[in-house]
Amino acid sequence: MALILTPGALRALLLTVQGLDRPLEHTATKDDVLAAIRRMQALQIDTIHVVARSPYLVLWSRLGAYEPRWLTDLLAERAIFEYWSHEACFLPVEDYPIYRSLMLAGQTRSSGYARRWLHENRAIAAALMDHIRANGAVRSTDFVRTDGKPGGWWNWKVEKMALEMLFIVGDLMIDRRENFQRVYDLRERVLPAWDDTRAPDVATAQRTLTLAAAQALGAAPARWLADYFRTGKAETTRIAAALAAEGALATARVEGWREPVYIHPSNLPLAQAAAAGALRSTVTTLLSPFDPVVWDRRRALELSGFDYRIECYTPAPKRRYGYFTLPILHRGALVGRLDPKAHRKDGIFEVKALYLEPGIAPDEELATDLAAALRSCAAWHGTPEVMVRFCDPPAFGELLMRALRF
Repeated sequence: MALILTPGALRALLLTVQGLDRPLEHTATKDDVLAAIRRMQALQIDTIHVVARSPYLVLWSRLGAYEPRWLTDLLAERAIFEYWSHEACFLPVEDYPIYRSLMLAGQTRSSGYARRWLHENRAIAAALMDHIRANGAVRSTDFVRTDGKPGGWWNWKVEKMALEMLFIVGDLMIDRRENFQRVYDLRERVLPAWDDTRAPDVATAQRTLTLAAAQALGAAPARWLADYFRTGKAETTRIAAALAAEGALATARVEGWREPVYIHPSNLPLAQAAAAGALRSTVTTLLSPFDPVVWDRRRALELSGFDYRIECYTPAPKRRYGYFTLPILHRGALVGRLDPKAHRKDGIFEVKALYLEPGIAPDEELATDLAAALRSCAAWHGTPEVMVRFCDPPAFGELLMRALRF
């Protein structure tokens, strides 16, 4: 008999495989950081830091207080590497062969543009490679702009462009980060034992990514699988169906959905438990806008009824919720969002505004759990004083402020 899941069961399964079903029962270690990255398969990088930068916040949501330096330590120790995946991501180093296969085939993000740019700017790229070969790893800031033009997101100096293009095609890798700035070095110095003959063929790499996406999502239709690593939708749909026909993926139905969902065999016992109502998340936490649970905005809407967007690129007068709102996860549901700012010099964690979703009861349990999460997040930021400026509904603000005092 085919396994049938409800959307609620699907949510519970997603949170379980993502490590958001229960709080960590011990003080986090560097090994826990690596295990969390392996569990998610990809940790998206973003530089906005009104609170902790996104990759650090994603890990805090799962691990609680931990040492942020462990993430960059893992990069320097070659336990993880950086490359384009869902977006720019930290990735487990054991997955490097998959991405190297796609680099060699020119099938990674922007590889076509990068190859054209490098062909048109061969002398610049060769000179930069020679400089790194002779002088060691470099940062973009090591090069002084000489063209008189202002800098900006879409107006990089030529050395920055060359570094990024060489990174995309895989000739350069990220050796380490210094104050979160990338430090680029030759691939052969970052991974000296690597040999391109070890790269699998492209078909194997694509199948591996489809299986990995299914493992990271719990149970997912093909379009969700495609979004996880930003693989082609049509190709991923074909691969997922072929894997299911071979028995490498299981399938299930979701009530009210026409399309099947695909389940990695390692997740099948959990999927059966979810179908029986035996999976329950007890976690209350704040999520990064780039957490795998919500980075696919359409999935968040379909699965949780959570209509979410990040408004940092929206002009201030047109923002509805705030600059960098964080979704609030409470015992298996996305119940609201808040707009925070960590004032590190003043020791204040400011919640500029907090909004509960329509239909969410502003009860004491939610207030108590959220107050604990806010205190934990604030302490981890080194900003122990929590200030809530605005809350909708106001009655919940009163409950929350009372809970924060105890």
